[in-house]
Amino acid sequence: MSFIHDDFLLSTKAASRLYHTFAKDEPILDYHNHLPPKDIAQNRQFKNLFEIWLEGDHYKWRALRCNGVPEEFITGKASPRDKFMAWAKTVPHTLRNPLYHWTHLELKRYFGIDTLLNEETAPAIWEQTEAALAKPEMSTRGILRSQKVKALCTTDDPIDDLAWHKKCAADGFEVGVYPTFRPDKALAVHQPEAWNAWCDRLSAASGIEVKNYDSLLRALEKRHDYFHEIGCRLSDHGLNTAHSRFVPEIRAENIFSKARRGKAATEQEHDEFASNLMLHVGRLNAAKGWTMQLHLGPVRNNNSRLAREIGADVGCDSIGDWPQAEPLSRFLDRLDTENALPKTVLYNVNPTANYVFGTMAGNFADGTTPGKVQFGSGWWFVDQKEGMEWQINALSNLGLLSRFIGMLTDSRSFMSFPRHEYFRRTLCNLLGSDIEAGLIPNDDALLGSMVKNICYANAKAYLGLKVA
Repeated sequence: MSFIHDDFLLSTKAASRLYHTFAKDEPILDYHNHLPPKDIAQNRQFKNLFEIWLEGDHYKWRALRCNGVPEEFITGKASPRDKFMAWAKTVPHTLRNPLYHWTHLELKRYFGIDTLLNEETAPAIWEQTEAALAKPEMSTRGILRSQKVKALCTTDDPIDDLAWHKKCAADGFEVGVYPTFRPDKALAVHQPEAWNAWCDRLSAASGIEVKNYDSLLRALEKRHDYFHEIGCRLSDHGLNTAHSRFVPEIRAENIFSKARRGKAATEQEHDEFASNLMLHVGRLNAAKGWTMQLHLGPVRNNNSRLAREIGADVGCDSIGDWPQAEPLSRFLDRLDTENALPKTVLYNVNPTANYVFGTMAGNFADGTTPGKVQFGSGWWFVDQKEGMEWQINALSNLGLLSRFIGMLTDSRSFMSFPRHEYFRRTLCNLLGSDIEAGLIPNDDALLGSMVKNICYANAKAYLGLKVA
């Protein structure tokens, strides 16, 4: 039996039945990823496994460094084939890391390869996949079709012109390619050099000179309107914790002016400014029926040497232990008291806070939208089998699993769509084990619809994206 077989991760007959009957054939709505829209618009054809698999995958870069591989073979000047060979030598050392599962699931689903990847098998796999990638069905659009992706949402700065998203729509591509509004750089008054350069670009993009706090709000609103016209229905925010130190507008104006003069905001001033700005975006979202995504908790760019030499998002981030409950409660409550709380998805990177997030989501149900505030899927360091199980169990114990909007890839790689399958198998395995233990009914009418909804239908209904 091959490693990736029909019942991979499915340990009971009930789990197998649920997966193969109800989950396997559901389409994908990948509502949060970091895929380059340009690659989709231009229907990029990847030349080799390095380009499609290793080029921007910081998960793999992290594992390579842990295996003692020199940076030359990770982000350096080594040839694509040599970088792939370094990865192939590393794969056997990733046993019990989710990368081992993902690697072989992706080779199986994209290329039909059952062979385990290692130093000996790598040359043949390189040649076989190089030939396969040259076929039209392995272009970016071909991949999206073959993986049954109905729509996806990229992650985009408010200053982006969204030209590639517009091209995808204009040329009739049937898969929805939508932007997501990510205004993190607008908050960074503690880094005035980069922040001022960004404000200047926002001025150019919006046609509104960003000269004071009010004009910053108006410029962001104009870009929010523009994103809405292109089909955007979500914002996204990567934060240590929710910002909830709200201040009068004159205080925000003073902080703005200080940063515009090139003086860095203090930690308190940054929190105050970001709190007010996040309220502004939350209100805009609520007015347009958007969903707000809060990704909370990581410590980013821990390795300052690699950050200087290579940049951000290169595999040097970790789980943080920031306090989450009180600032998140204050932020959500402030919007709720204004009747301006949008649909919100809370992503937690630190599993010790799962019950905090699970209980927080239930505080702000208001009878308008099922699962209005969601405890989102296992994220980043906890988007593997065990982390998914922790999140599903916490959500089940504290809320309504049946209203869960399911999985996303959060990936920069077009090879990552089998992560939806990985999640679906994990979900069905948990439910199947509960059936076998007599904890839930062995009732396909009850469970089958829930599985199908979590895989696709809940996200489609909740997010309000145009999906063919």
